[in-house]
Amino acid sequence: MYTTASGEEIFVIDGHVHKWDGSKANQRNIHGEQFINCFYGYHTFLSPAEKLLTREQFDTYSAEQMHRDLFVHGYDDMAICQPTYLTDFYVQGFNTTEQNAVLKTQYPGRFIVNGAFDPRDEAAGLDQLDELAAKHQLQGVKLYTAEWKGASRGYKLTDPWAEKYLERCEALGIRNIHVHKGPTILPLDRDAFDVADIDAAATNFQGLNFIVEHCGLPRLDDFCWIATQETNVYGGLAVVLPFIRKKPQYFGHVISQLLMWLGPDKLLYGSDYGIWTPDWLIEDFMAYELPEALAKETGAVLDLEAKKKILGLNAARLYGVDIEAQKLRLPNAHQARPVESALAPADGAAVAA
Repeated sequence: MYTTASGEEIFVIDGHVHKWDGSKANQRNIHGEQFINCFYGYHTFLSPAEKLLTREQFDTYSAEQMHRDLFVHGYDDMAICQPTYLTDFYVQGFNTTEQNAVLKTQYPGRFIVNGAFDPRDEAAGLDQLDELAAKHQLQGVKLYTAEWKGASRGYKLTDPWAEKYLERCEALGIRNIHVHKGPTILPLDRDAFDVADIDAAATNFQGLNFIVEHCGLPRLDDFCWIATQETNVYGGLAVVLPFIRKKPQYFGHVISQLLMWLGPDKLLYGSDYGIWTPDWLIEDFMAYELPEALAKETGAVLDLEAKKKILGLNAARLYGVDIEAQKLRLPNAHQARPVESALAPADGAAVAA
């Protein structure tokens, strides 16, 4: 929970978090090493110096550490786990629904667990999706269209089997389709993350919400042109938000374009934990004001009401979260948040330079 200087409480739902294992012991091949190396590059490039982790701390982390970073040191009240399987690169998978479900059990009320599917699994995968949805009462899935599978280096949402899976999601009541459409990650291919296929999928499946994670960056214009006309397309701000500290002019350009084209009702906050943490991200976002020239040019408004929608109200609407009921249910872990760095490990080990 974030509390403003005037005492107003803002309920925060983090729309994009992971509990991953990128350790060497779990890497299946060189591509597992390349993938986590690339994530660490994003972490070191955009994190404040005092928030940098060592490689050992970054490669994998405990459920307890994750809970502290999100809910005790950070301002999150709830978080949505977005799985990324990558079983061609990792022995046990990089971050699976089953692993995330352990978090949900360990910390009741804190986590929403999403599933995943891969249309290249064809008919057998549909049965697996049925089982996953029944077991975890799925409201959403996370898709990684650039994921490798054997000789395949990705798929599109317009592929015939992908459309069968989207039809099955509608039938199962899985309404929220989170799709990584944004920065490439070594060794995955940039064009396999192209946002263009969102256009046809959103048109063809009006009963589904398509949350485009990372807002299509660096293809911001393509995303905005699609999202402004497709009423069921939303922007997930993971990766966008961390630019706020190191590249504020770039962040200002991106967020003003998103507000101008989509408006504050179609944007969802996401920390992309464990690449970044919600403490400094939310503090910077709450303190941020659009430069006057940008606000005048775009007509964008980023006031307190807009920030409340982005930080929690929009995700609550998509996932049916009763915020007032959740406030009564959840412990106020954030009140125990210490002054020191949120990323300082519990054992007091030094952070990386």
